[in-house]
Amino acid sequence: MCGIAGIFDPKATTNGHELAQVVARMTDALRHRGPDDSGQWAEPSAGIALGHRRLAVLDLSQAGHQPMISAAGRYVLTYNGEIYNFKRLRPELERAGVRFAGHGDTEVLLAGIETWGLHETLGRCNGMFAFALWDRHERTLTLARDRLGEKPLYYGRVGAHIVFASELGAIRRHPQLRERVDRAALAAHLRYGYVPAPNSILEGVAKLGAGQLLRIDANACEHLKPTPWWSLAEVARAAGTTTGAGAGDEDELHELLGDAVRLRLAADVPLGALLSGGVDSSTLVALMRHYGTGAVRTFSVGFEDPAFNEANHAAAVAAHLECEHTELRLSGGDALDAVPQLASVCDEPFADPAIIPTLLIARLARRHVTVAFAGDGGDELFRGYPRYRWAELMQRSLGRFPLGVRHNLAALVRQLPLEPVNRLGAILGAPAHELAGDRLLKLAEIAGGTGRTGTGTLESERLYERLVACWLDPPVLGADYAINPMFAVANEAVTGRDRVGRMALADSLTYLPDDILTKVDRASMSASLEARVPLLDHRVVELAWRMVPEQMRVGGMEKRPLREILYRYVPRELVERPKRGFEVPLADWLRGPLRGWAEDMLAPERLAAEGFLEPSVIMRHWHEHLSGQRNWHRRLWPVLMFQSWLDAPHV
Repeated sequence: MCGIAGIFDPKATTNGHELAQVVARMTDALRHRGPDDSGQWAEPSAGIALGHRRLAVLDLSQAGHQPMISAAGRYVLTYNGEIYNFKRLRPELERAGVRFAGHGDTEVLLAGIETWGLHETLGRCNGMFAFALWDRHERTLTLARDRLGEKPLYYGRVGAHIVFASELGAIRRHPQLRERVDRAALAAHLRYGYVPAPNSILEGVAKLGAGQLLRIDANACEHLKPTPWWSLAEVARAAGTTTGAGAGDEDELHELLGDAVRLRLAADVPLGALLSGGVDSSTLVALMRHYGTGAVRTFSVGFEDPAFNEANHAAAVAAHLECEHTELRLSGGDALDAVPQLASVCDEPFADPAIIPTLLIARLARRHVTVAFAGDGGDELFRGYPRYRWAELMQRSLGRFPLGVRHNLAALVRQLPLEPVNRLGAILGAPAHELAGDRLLKLAEIAGGTGRTGTGTLESERLYERLVACWLDPPVLGADYAINPMFAVANEAVTGRDRVGRMALADSLTYLPDDILTKVDRASMSASLEARVPLLDHRVVELAWRMVPEQMRVGGMEKRPLREILYRYVPRELVERPKRGFEVPLADWLRGPLRGWAEDMLAPERLAAEGFLEPSVIMRHWHEHLSGQRNWHRRLWPVLMFQSWLDAPHV
């Protein structure tokens, strides 16, 4: 696992010393992603310079040094990721006459491109990656990203240069960059808690999308337009026509997921797993134990607050599977220590609070292992999020009432006094960290519709927006609202009555790469830990989409295909419980150990001077939260993460 960066001056007017100096500066910003080795390569006559930071996982020798030049000298590659099936591809290349100097995957990837061509090689590769490939014959630079978006890649224009890097922070090291906050991206961040691709928080800098290529020709580079080399939407669309014998089953899933785990066990360094005790991570650890050669090193996180602590479930699963288990217990003080680091770790504003325990557990795991399995992706693939059930229920029940009636009922609910509603909820047994008034108002918001959801937006898109949004009307000054276009893509790809399928695809196209996988990548790589996600093996993804919706939920249990695999290894009583998600007690932390920090960030005079956010709206939410009348942490946290990002040093 690594960090990459580079500069392309199509007119080749930049001298070699400047190219080398700037790319070295950019690469140094990625040291945490690759502490084991550093390399730069430049061809000033072509205006190209590539940089690399290496975390050595396979072939620890200098044979794995990058940037790497192909055997025939045509291609130069700087690459971040793992090609898990490289040992299966290597014999084919050897039969074609390729001779290898080392035994790593980078050399196999480069030899494949030289032998088979780029597109065929990508189709053959099973892995996670982001890379830059320079073709010395055609003077073209190609950027590529893996199918699901596990590894990040930013790009943009800075002066006369086209630049790219694994993280925005490396691009911010370019001396000619003039930083301007993209207000539309800021509004999207407040709305969703992350900046959806292809945008970044900075004007003029974009994210390459999952499964995309960007080919940049020195003679025709006025427009940087990525193209897909693999499309999850097309996979879902094709799966909609699959019936009968073409549909997947649990035995096939067991076989494919087992093979995905076996492929990802390859490493020349210690390997472990992040274990929550839920279905996804427990299934992976069970398969690691089954296909591995010894006890699995597992790591979990717990909280001092018993309302959020589920570490005992992870410990029970670890004990049953005879793992070497380590648990980290977090307090509000731990959060206070980690929060000021989040802006630097996350690289751009990012408001999923689960980054806090993920970051701390990654640091703990790195003391013992260099590679760790993570169980992300299962909820999107096997439709496990509670909001999917809510969406079904709401559409079935609310569809019986005209929209005008729903608007009026929602308006009545919004006029109810919240304090007695909260007291009644507590009497009826609502958890101490939840307010009944919040839930009632959220229900009114979903049912009646408040805030803008875009003209011409389908009702299913509006419902999805209301379920996932932190702010429906982000208080960003001077920002135009635009609904995430991936929602429309999901609606076009999954038609008919499969409402949950549309939501799951929307999540997979945007929430998965831009939130979940960003969280995993930034937290793990900040600790120089490689995270591997077997559930996102593209064969598993394609099979999951071929499964019919009825297979996903049986007898009230979500993710039934995964559960049936897990039950072969772990007693069901160890994992049968309502889904909680990776929650943190953020509402209480903001009233307690994080209050002073938050008040500094939200000072109205500061907000007014910066000119990005409406101070009166922010302060109203802050005071209502402090009073305990409302839990506004889901709205306040994106604001705080943006404010913290503004403060973070980057050069």
